[in-house]
Amino acid sequence: MAVSTKIILRKKSNKKGEYPLAIRISKDRKVSYIYLGHYIDLKYWDSKKGVLKRSHPNYLHLKNFLETKLAEIGRTLLNLQTENRDISSAQLKNEVKASLSKKDFFALANEYLDDLLIRNKLNQLSSDRPRVNHIKLFCKKEHLPFKEINVKFLKEFMYFLRVKRKVSERSIINNLIVVRTIFNRGIKSGLVDRKFYPFGQGKIVIRFPETEKIGLNAREIKKIENIKNLNDNEEHARNIWLFSFYMAGIRASDIFQLKWKDIIDDRLNYRMGKNSKLVSLIIPKKAQLILDSYKEFKVSDNDLIFPDLRSMLENDEKLKWKKTKLAIRKTNRNINSVALKCGINKKVSMHIARHSFGNIAGNQIPIQILQQLYRHSSITTTMMYQSNFINSETDRALQKVVNF
Repeated sequence: MAVSTKIILRKKSNKKGEYPLAIRISKDRKVSYIYLGHYIDLKYWDSKKGVLKRSHPNYLHLKNFLETKLAEIGRTLLNLQTENRDISSAQLKNEVKASLSKKDFFALANEYLDDLLIRNKLNQLSSDRPRVNHIKLFCKKEHLPFKEINVKFLKEFMYFLRVKRKVSERSIINNLIVVRTIFNRGIKSGLVDRKFYPFGQGKIVIRFPETEKIGLNAREIKKIENIKNLNDNEEHARNIWLFSFYMAGIRASDIFQLKWKDIIDDRLNYRMGKNSKLVSLIIPKKAQLILDSYKEFKVSDNDLIFPDLRSMLENDEKLKWKKTKLAIRKTNRNINSVALKCGINKKVSMHIARHSFGNIAGNQIPIQILQQLYRHSSITTTMMYQSNFINSETDRALQKVVNF
């Protein structure tokens, strides 16, 4: 049974313009494909040599992943050859998928975490890896078949998190989301039948607990704008925080990676790190004044606007993520110090800049416009987010009843 396998790039792109990686199984001039769940830009694929280019941001991780998958399939095909079974390429594909389907929950969880690393989802990776470890601590065993993850299992897991690990209700939900994500991958991969799915009506329903969102009001923000006698670190933190607020709550991780070339015709144009959406916002005068104060450090349009990550290697995504986390932590510490000097008793952080924009916007701006400013995919998300800050109707109703 002469069979060959090869990693290839299929020429049908997704919505992002990226192309899927697959393993081609050839037998008797007939081929079948096993898709690997990874998409890359054409510029990262050497079409002549049929290999991944070293310029890919996560070259080593993705290369190791591809080689591991090719080796797994090679071992399965070798076993079939040893059995001397003469089957078609399509049947070979099914045999290979059936062999790979023997994986348990933890095996697929490791693939899920590897996938986050390959896709540079480092924030999510740092959050979800401990959640997978929570499941391992709860189970106290190396292998976990999908069929064991039922309603009883999940209820006991929730009790373990709540009582033994003493985590918050929101953290419990986040742990369940990871379990659900990996379970869905198992269903999609054919590793487990959907009838064993433990989530949904009559089973485990994931409901997010309400979270308190408290933003600053206009009076408090004016205090931050006007306070004097700040040290250099506090002054810089105030600039970063106010710039975020003036730009409708742009995330700190995006601010630190802005470049001068992102400013075109008095507009800020950038791609969000969280979901890769393209954003274009006019730069208000107050935000422009902050940008002008950093122009003396500009050498070229390719320079970062703010100096926090300037010593970082451009193509080292892991180092960039670490440096960004440190920069956010430092900024949060300093902006909280500024708030204390202003006599503001609320806890202030970079994320509070986004809440403050929502708090002041209130119900003054049409919800459709706020959706665009927040860069939400769904207007429902905007409505739920903004409901944390719109209290005027309920305030008037309360006053009407008690003021007699």
